[in-house]
Amino acid sequence: MARKRALIVDDSKSARVILSRMLEKYDIEVDMAESAEQAIDYLTRHRPDAIFMDHLMPGMDGLQAVQAIKSNPQTAMIPIMMYTSQEGELYVGQARALGAMGVLPKQVRPVDVSKVLYELHLLPERRDMTEAALLPVELEGSLAVDKVPAAAAAAAYDPVVPRVDWGRRIEAAVKDQAVDMRRFIVASLDSFASRIVSDVRDVRDVRDVLPSPPPIQSAPMAAPATQPEWPRWAAPAAVCAIAVLFLILWALARDDLAKSRAQIASLTSANAELNRARSDLTSTVKDLTAALAASPSTGAAPGATVFAASPGTSASRTETVPYGELPFDRGRLDALRDLLARLEGQGFHGVVRITSYAGLFCLTGNPTDGFTPASAGMPAGKCDVIGNPFEEALTGQQRQSLAFANLVAGVRQRTQGQIAVSLASAGSTRPIAPYPARSETLTAGDWNRAAAANNRVEFAAEPGLAP
Repeated sequence: MARKRALIVDDSKSARVILSRMLEKYDIEVDMAESAEQAIDYLTRHRPDAIFMDHLMPGMDGLQAVQAIKSNPQTAMIPIMMYTSQEGELYVGQARALGAMGVLPKQVRPVDVSKVLYELHLLPERRDMTEAALLPVELEGSLAVDKVPAAAAAAAYDPVVPRVDWGRRIEAAVKDQAVDMRRFIVASLDSFASRIVSDVRDVRDVRDVLPSPPPIQSAPMAAPATQPEWPRWAAPAAVCAIAVLFLILWALARDDLAKSRAQIASLTSANAELNRARSDLTSTVKDLTAALAASPSTGAAPGATVFAASPGTSASRTETVPYGELPFDRGRLDALRDLLARLEGQGFHGVVRITSYAGLFCLTGNPTDGFTPASAGMPAGKCDVIGNPFEEALTGQQRQSLAFANLVAGVRQRTQGQIAVSLASAGSTRPIAPYPARSETLTAGDWNRAAAANNRVEFAAEPGLAP
């Protein structure tokens, strides 16, 4: 079977590399394009089996590219999946209306990629797969037992890509295969025992109903005909075999239950620890917010004015951003909508400056599967990364959602340019909460409390003529 080919269209090199490595694990050839114009030029010479299209790109954006591809009879039948950080039912509806099959988020998990590949028919149906689900690999410290796929071998020896934990993957796959094999054996033995018992009963019923055959009138030396019959010990032996099998399965189930209970206890303890850390973090954020509200803003430019239409409101506003969320979206969208409504009511003329700051988090994970904040009780010295790779991977346009961009454009048009909105990113500069000194007793929870306070968006209004 010929290998499937996919085209990734994205102006972010890191996003292209991450998705291409996920696709290559499924033996899919990958081509890349940095812009929509380059992708359309590529389609004049090639016909990929699927296209993964980013939305926010210089020049022609993703939705315009989808419309152009679907309007061309030569390329209209190529399935397209949007690969973007945009979300929401409105955006998904727009993408599907133009011809896209759906939206694959940038923070994608391997299971989401597998599901999308089945929808795009880049992977065969499970019932049609003839190749083995597990491929032999060359483990570290052991002899090679078979050849490794080319993509996996390249990733294993790439010094930039972290090593995949093959031990855990193989252990999980073996456990799944053991469960399926156990179910198959139980079903087969159960069916075999039922068939034996049924055959024994049928033979006994036939012998009781049929009359005794008359004696055969033949030569004196002819032997009487005999009927084959099941041994009397067959049914008890089958019952004993089933009983022994069920005892073995019961013992295995008891061991699994004990392990499950231990895991549940561990998860319950971890959940309690997370709840305590969340409470501590919430308390810290409230204290920092109150302190910032009581003191002059350190991020407002000279001449910044008070937003509020009522007394008691701070001259600037700060909104924290949870790790993994777009800076200009969700809670910051509501804050901007409220701020613009108040400024319009006051007859404000000038610029609203919105600046995002990145906190440096203690994270665990890897670039392929993504990073998450470490558990609160883990020592800070065991963090895989201290930084903000999610913030660093975003381009200028990717930092804001579609709704945020529409709100910014709408206020300028509605006020005829009297109020303008300026967006900027200052990285990890100017933290408002000091990071604790690193020591052997420092935990990830203590470090991430300061990082969560520093991962924020600040609003400030400057009166004057809008640019």
